[in-house]
Amino acid sequence: MTGETCPSCAKKKHREGKEYKDLITRLNRIEGQIRGIKKMVEEDRYCIDIINQVAAVSAAINSFNKVLLSEHIKSCVVEDIKEGSEDSVNELCSTLHKLMR
Repeated sequence: MTGETCPSCAKKKHREGKEYKDLITRLNRIEGQIRGIKKMVEEDRYCIDIINQVAAVSAAINSFNKVLLSEHIKSCVVEDIKEGSEDSVNELCSTLHKLMR
C-alpha cells in the first residue's frame, strides 16, 4: 500500500512453539505443492492431473486459514473482548465476509 496507512499492518502477534511450527509446516507443504504444479505445467502434464493438484492446494490453504482463524479467535479476539474492545470482532466479521466470497 503505497502512501497509505494500513491500520491492521501496525498490529503484530508473536507465535511460539506448536502454533508457529504448525503454520510454517503447512506453508512449506503448500509452497512445495505450488512448485509441483508449476513443474507439471512445464512438463505438459494432463489438465485433469493439474486441476486435481490445484484442488489439493486450495484445500490446504483453506485448512491453513481455519487453523489461523481459530488461533486468532482464541487469542486476539478474546483478549480484545476482555479489554472491552470490539475492534477485533468487527475486523473478524469483515475478514469472514472476504473469505466467504
